[in-house]
Amino acid sequence: MKVTSPPRVNRGAVLALLALVLIACVVVSMAVGSRPLSLAEVWNAVTAPGARSDASSIVLPLRLPRTLLGLLVGAAGGAAGALSQGFTRNPLADPGILGVTGGAACAVVSGVYLLGADSQLQHVLFGLLGAAVATGIVLGISALTGTSPVGLVLLGTGLSAALLAVTSAIVLSDETSLDAWRFWNVGSLADRGLDVVATVTPFITVGLAMATACGVLLNALGLGSELSRSLGVRPGRARLLGIVTITILAGAATAASGPVAFLGLVAPHLARRIVGPDYRWIVPYSAVLGAVLLLACDIVGRVIGRPGELQTGIVLALVGAPFLMALVGRGRSTP
Repeated sequence: MKVTSPPRVNRGAVLALLALVLIACVVVSMAVGSRPLSLAEVWNAVTAPGARSDASSIVLPLRLPRTLLGLLVGAAGGAAGALSQGFTRNPLADPGILGVTGGAACAVVSGVYLLGADSQLQHVLFGLLGAAVATGIVLGISALTGTSPVGLVLLGTGLSAALLAVTSAIVLSDETSLDAWRFWNVGSLADRGLDVVATVTPFITVGLAMATACGVLLNALGLGSELSRSLGVRPGRARLLGIVTITILAGAATAASGPVAFLGLVAPHLARRIVGPDYRWIVPYSAVLGAVLLLACDIVGRVIGRPGELQTGIVLALVGAPFLMALVGRGRSTP
């Protein structure tokens, strides 16, 4: 594969600049919507939550949870995508490759169908459980059979197909499950409250810390199994840690917002173009870029869909698909 060497850049300075862009996205996200607000109104609503005003009734219960969730889900999706591509050595891998998305979807639909789960918080909890169970099945089979990274991808793809069949069977036979699945499956940050944010925050925070630690392991694994062992890295344990980290990040993000297509693909490719092959930098860059992309697409969806909105997952797919094709067309990059 052809590898395009990135220009020499001050990685720390560029990361700080991206952080400033992310802060700007947060501010705009709080102000933009069907009822535009000035920056002064947003500031007053955040700093004086007890004051009764139109801005307070919009910012605190609606836009603040949405913005915080966009930060968390975007960072988790970007970091999980970088780890997925790194540990599978596949530049087209995304977090759903291990059955995470399929497991979360199947669990949400099953919770609605069997137990009558009807709240967003219940959907998140079932999604987390389903993602963990699906990944556990893949890991269990992999451990028993000694599957290679390529075989792991095939296992995840096969399990995803089976889970999709179960999900389809349920939603086609139950209207309530179908409505819940359609709302969850499109990928959106809307109508999620602070309870959902509070539920996924611990998982994503721990997952991001683990992902940062995985950067060193991925650099060692890229040197080959023998050399990585000589450096004190055990490939099997390193891959297990990576898969667990991907499950935590992608499971929490998918459970909270639904599957957001292309985020885990685009963010790592952008990061790699900026910082090169060093995963100590690719992972944090992917997290920040993922948050920027998701919040930006959420803002665009609110602007072009007024007085309603276009769901974030749809906007990201419309932007991400041609962007990724152009990126790959200009020069293919390796994981």
